[in-house]
Amino acid sequence: MSNVTIFHNPRCSKSRQTLALLEENGVEPTIIKYLETPPSAEQLKTVLSSLGINARDLLRSKEAEYAEAGLDNMDLSEDEVIAKMVEFPKLIERPIVINGDAARIGRPPESVLDII
Repeated sequence: MSNVTIFHNPRCSKSRQTLALLEENGVEPTIIKYLETPPSAEQLKTVLSSLGINARDLLRSKEAEYAEAGLDNMDLSEDEVIAKMVEFPKLIERPIVINGDAARIGRPPESVLDII
């Protein structure tokens, strides 16, 4: 059993590459298909803390839902942005790999190797 978790989107090539890289390195992560099971606001806050970034840094701003969700309003608070990410999980950058208190975004996939 592994303590590694991946927020995974099977339709995303980078997410698939990151999962394959983990498996090639002997890691069998817990896979969370975050579009089907979105993280809670508290989970996102923990992930953001582990990544050392703010919520806006984890957004996929080129998605149509970004403007639809009102995220182009730069006056939204951190909690408001996180709430939008829970409501619109497609806007969360992917994949995210978590190991204990450390987390990395798998872009490029090799960036996760330093936490496994």
